[in-house]
Amino acid sequence: MRIIPAIDLIDGKCVRLTKGAYDTKKIYREDPLEVALEFEAAGIRHLHLVDLDGARSAHIVNHRVLEKIASKTGLRVDFGGGLKSDEDVRIAFDSGAGQITGGSIAASDPELFLSWLERYGPDRIILGADARDGYISVSGWQEETGRKLIPFVSRYQKKGIRYVICTDIGRDGMLEGPSLELYRELLKKTAILETRIGMSGVEDVQRPGIHLIASGGVSSVDDLWQLKRIGCEGAIVGKALYEGRIRLEELEPFIG
Repeated sequence: MRIIPAIDLIDGKCVRLTKGAYDTKKIYREDPLEVALEFEAAGIRHLHLVDLDGARSAHIVNHRVLEKIASKTGLRVDFGGGLKSDEDVRIAFDSGAGQITGGSIAASDPELFLSWLERYGPDRIILGADARDGYISVSGWQEETGRKLIPFVSRYQKKGIRYVICTDIGRDGMLEGPSLELYRELLKKTAILETRIGMSGVEDVQRPGIHLIASGGVSSVDDLWQLKRIGCEGAIVGKALYEGRIRLEELEPFIG
């Protein structure tokens, strides 16, 4: 399972929110590049970079920070927040993003989001599925859509989406553990049934239909092991690292 530290950006600084509320902002570091370099030095290879200013402004804002991290580290960065147009996506990729995450746009303008999927391919476009009480939320988690999470993901799976970041907003920043049952259910409902010929003859087996990246609530290394056991392809870790609940050296079994 990939360990993917998160850096959330407001005013170019490394911050964390609780449950997506901007008035809970806590600044952890002034220079996100320093943080990214520390992650890389510990063996981390992936980074989740979120432009919270962009999410609130509905256009990319912190692309200079992305460019700096992408050019001065070897981290593969997935970038999200405020990507609402072809130009936003072009800027993100030109600034060094390896992947981009589209959440609000996937809910509000499916045709545009699918055009990115067709243009850039399923290995570079991630579906952001952020849910509160099982329903998709958008615009920096400030708006409810009334759309149920699992049908939302399933529809995009049928269109070719492979990577999905799913955040349980109610757990984000709370350090109370991830939503294991939610992820189990999502993996179950998106699994693909295949018929194979084995030693005992023809048998039906299930394989994961999506690469599920869990986000929100991770508070300990034990949480990470549980996410791995249920079949998550990746796990995003944020506040637990900044608050010292998880030390970088403890991640070695996952990244070695």
